[in-house]
Amino acid sequence: MASSNIFFIIAAVAFFAVSSSLATEFTVGDEKGWALDFDYQGWAAGKEFRVGDKLVFKYTAGVHDVLKVNGTEFQQCGAATNNTVPLTTGNDVITLSTPGRKWYICSVPGHCAARNMKLNITVLAVVGSPATAPASPSAARLNAAFSFCGWIAAVVSFIGLVFV
Repeated sequence: MASSNIFFIIAAVAFFAVSSSLATEFTVGDEKGWALDFDYQGWAAGKEFRVGDKLVFKYTAGVHDVLKVNGTEFQQCGAATNNTVPLTTGNDVITLSTPGRKWYICSVPGHCAARNMKLNITVLAVVGSPATAPASPSAARLNAAFSFCGWIAAVVSFIGLVFV
């Protein structure tokens, strides 16, 4: 009976460890960063953003900023009713904490509307299986999960042999 309890404890720990270790950090715009005249919707296409993932906005401080807005403000490239203070460090990290649509703009006049500094993504929940073949970040998550689960299975099997 003791070995059954140990198995379930290890299985529970493994489940939570796998979930938390699979977060991905996305540098918005990759090597281009958060800059003028870049196709951020094209950059986001094919990527899966999940709760727990991080967006890193890299840019020259004082030249740009990052402002989280709602869908209407995103379409209008403005934040008239938004009381959110823009991020301005040049290396801003946003942890995606809830599923759903997310909108970000540069609030420097002319950068969003005229120069395309805006990003719209959909954040998925942590639990769930992909409906189609995974893209690169998801494939990395899946490979990490299988590697980690295989390692946990080996440890559980060894512990089961020791405590039987």
